[in-house]
Amino acid sequence: MAVKVAINGFGRIGRCVARIILERNDIELVAINDTTDIELTKYLFKYDTVHGEFKGSVDSEGDDLVVNGKKIKVFKSRNVKDLDFAKHGAQIVLE
Repeated sequence: MAVKVAINGFGRIGRCVARIILERNDIELVAINDTTDIELTKYLFKYDTVHGEFKGSVDSEGDDLVVNGKKIKVFKSRNVKDLDFAKHGAQIVLE
């Protein structure tokens, strides 16, 4: 059974962590909190100037990210206290 993880902050480090999580079978990324526009979020995740292009599919559905066909909930809150990551199954939140 995979550990379900959320990421608060999807900057350079958050995106790198997401790439690592998505390569593993024992960790599942269920949610992200990032205030950036979803189209920019999608682009920055797909194309990394250091690590290269993400080899899987990256799309969006509304304000959520869809990676390799799996929908990942994207919150857009500046206050993490307002978020309910557990509602989306997160057992661990990475800051």
